[in-house]
Amino acid sequence: MAKEKKHKEEKYFCPVGRFFEDLEGLHWEKSEFFDHLNQSRLEFLKAIRTLVDEKIESIEKKSARKKKKATKVKVE
Repeated sequence: MAKEKKHKEEKYFCPVGRFFEDLEGLHWEKSEFFDHLNQSRLEFLKAIRTLVDEKIESIEKKSARKKKKATKVKVE
């Protein structure tokens, strides 16, 4: 039962998210290390955003191609 309780308390299943959460809990002196770490976290999130944006664009292009069909027009 102890394992079950511990499992429910965890917020992150991603090791990267857990790593950042653990680091935020530390109370070290303000150093360049944390400045670089915060910048890397920002870059990581921007990279994820880029992947999501590219996937959205790909889906929209596929959807737009399906809509562009020729229409038959009767000429008199």
